[in-house]
Amino acid sequence: MKSSLVAVSAAVVVATLVTGLKDRAALQEKFGLGAAGKPSPELMMMGRIKPTDGPAGDPEFNAQLVADKIEAITSPPPTPDRSEPDAAASQPAAPQPAAPQTAAPPAQTVAQPAPVTPPIVSKPPATQQTAAAPQPAVDESALRYFASRGDKVRLQAEISRLQALYPNWVPPADPLAVPQNGDKQLEAMWQLYSDGRYAELRKAVADRQATDAGWQPPTDLLDRLDVAEARARLVNASDLKQYATVVDTAAATPSLLTCSEIDILWRVAEAFIQTERAQRGQDAYTYVLKNCTNPAERQATVEKASTLLAYQPMQALLALERPAADGSREFDAIRDNLARRFVAEGNDDPNLAIAPDYIARLEKLAGTEGLASDALLLGWYQLRRNNDADAEKWFRAARAKQDSAAASQGLALALIARKAPEEAEDVMFRWRADSDDATSTYLAATANLMALQPPADLAEDVLHRIATEVIARKYVPTAQQLGWYARSLNQFQTAARWFETALAWKPDDEPSAYGLVITREQLSDRKGVLDLQRAWAGRSSRITNLEDTSSLTPNALTPPLAKGGLAAQQPAQPAQRPPTEPLPAERRITLQPGAEVVVRAARPAMETMTAPRGPRQTRGCSTTVDAGQLKPADALSRGWCLMDINRPMEAISAFEAALQSPVRKIREDAAYGQSLAYLRAGLSTNAAVAATKAPQNRQRAAELQVAILADRALAAFDAGRYRETLIYLDQRAQLQQERIDLMVLRAYSYLNLKMYGDATRIFEAAAATGSRDAARGLADVRNVTHPDTNN
Repeated sequence: MKSSLVAVSAAVVVATLVTGLKDRAALQEKFGLGAAGKPSPELMMMGRIKPTDGPAGDPEFNAQLVADKIEAITSPPPTPDRSEPDAAASQPAAPQPAAPQTAAPPAQTVAQPAPVTPPIVSKPPATQQTAAAPQPAVDESALRYFASRGDKVRLQAEISRLQALYPNWVPPADPLAVPQNGDKQLEAMWQLYSDGRYAELRKAVADRQATDAGWQPPTDLLDRLDVAEARARLVNASDLKQYATVVDTAAATPSLLTCSEIDILWRVAEAFIQTERAQRGQDAYTYVLKNCTNPAERQATVEKASTLLAYQPMQALLALERPAADGSREFDAIRDNLARRFVAEGNDDPNLAIAPDYIARLEKLAGTEGLASDALLLGWYQLRRNNDADAEKWFRAARAKQDSAAASQGLALALIARKAPEEAEDVMFRWRADSDDATSTYLAATANLMALQPPADLAEDVLHRIATEVIARKYVPTAQQLGWYARSLNQFQTAARWFETALAWKPDDEPSAYGLVITREQLSDRKGVLDLQRAWAGRSSRITNLEDTSSLTPNALTPPLAKGGLAAQQPAQPAQRPPTEPLPAERRITLQPGAEVVVRAARPAMETMTAPRGPRQTRGCSTTVDAGQLKPADALSRGWCLMDINRPMEAISAFEAALQSPVRKIREDAAYGQSLAYLRAGLSTNAAVAATKAPQNRQRAAELQVAILADRALAAFDAGRYRETLIYLDQRAQLQQERIDLMVLRAYSYLNLKMYGDATRIFEAAAATGSRDAARGLADVRNVTHPDTNN
């Protein structure tokens, strides 16, 4: 039937053409031919074809060809093949100007909402105009998919990627106007990619290729899948601190190193720094600040860099700061924290000069916000640079806000430097047992106090507590100074006993030996003098060639000594003591997260002289020792040393040995340390048991309980016991405010229990603080509750 209609129509057209052959303009208007020399406007606008030159005229007419064209017009438009995502999205070619002609070349029609009349030609063109070099086909299937899902972030990232690959490619004004891919299986594959289910996507591709040998997945899909899997490997390696793998993966996948993958750039920078390639890490941060424009990401980049890079490299990064629209500086919001971090770094390195602007900013903060931690930072910074007066001012300010061991220790060191050891001893006495460093600072204050000239007039209780601590700690410098102090009060028998005690603790202490020999000389103990001279022959000329002390006559005006500390002896003129200087303790500051300052003051030198300020030597525990053979106090010290080098299982044994001590303080510290060691080893139940082995003060008990409950919550979540996780988190929240990471853990527990409202509420609260994990959690909730919508 159709062929008959075509034949009849062809006959009518032929007749009309024969009748009107002489009127060619009428024929052109009849059959949609443009005027001679003009291209077909509709098809040129589509950008799918290029016009060619044709003969100026053709006297012959092909009726069969006309009939075929008429059939093409009257037939339904062809259905496009939807098996290939890019079938309707090939790269457009630039139109070429057409030479004068009377007919256009044959061309394929392109599917449009309304049919377009194709040009009709009477004869194939004789010559072909030189065409522009064809551009490679651009796979726009991912572009259309993200547009259909409303995922603006991924849509923009895909446009940027295609523009980088194909510089001449122009994105469609409306990606949704391009015919969509009708391949449902391919759409499902894109959905798997969007959901991050890469293993399932690999299997789906392999399954389809197995069943359909002629089908090939889009190259873009495979490329993006390779990149996504590389991203997952890199993030996993970074989380596991496998930094070499991070660098290798990034080098093999350079498409990850763009501003759209800011988290990857941060991880690569950290990996460089952790593998001792700080300059490469700085280069990565520099790339972000030079090329990326998101204000929040730029600010976060500086914050992250400040935790890993030293002061000088950070100044190079801050030089890339951009002015804000209101005239302020881009990083003003974080400059206060940067000032705190830089000053803290200056505390660790006394040779590092921090810019005065940062010092002034921190001083202003300390005055306006009144935080003890800010005053402490300034105090230690000034003390490390021997600005003792400024240091004393800031330490006093810190103690006024919060009396702590750190503030008291800093103030005591400043007072010792100012030659005010009596106040330093009083300030540190309360904190003398807080740590080894606090003890060292207190003992240094006692040594300098006893070395004062003229001797300080000390109360009985002060002398008693100093003597008690010196004997308990077997501290030689103060024991020696107590000997000289007794001599200055003409108490030679007491002086001799203190010198003998110091030599018993340190047999090679020459100042104590000299003090003892001259004291025995004045006590007419010739045998004792000769014994000491023989023992020190060849080691001390002033002991061997002892000067005559017989001219030293008794002092008739000896002031009485207060009762208690030192027994009264026969008064006599004291021998001239060797010249000494006040003994300062060495100083070092260790900064913990959150700008909390823990002061580490090294033990003072064994001689009464000015000791250089420098870092304390680290205790050694690298060798294997049976902790059971150590004294409890030594076992406790070894336990903390093992914790410092992250060997918790060995530390557990050391703390167990320390628990056998009869001293309550040692037992408390050992139980506390063993609990921390068990927690670090992931044994929260054992940690709870260890905490009961000795009574703990309220603060330590609360800290341990908080840590144990958090560890149990994590273990319950990993085991899929989400209700139990919530119970532990509730118990912990009663003791301490919940951290952001634990808020995210709580929200995921609600999500797994299908309590979507509670999960959304907590994810939103955590995301408001800038938590990326919380933002991902919100996306997970939306994917579950609204699987067909991606906001």
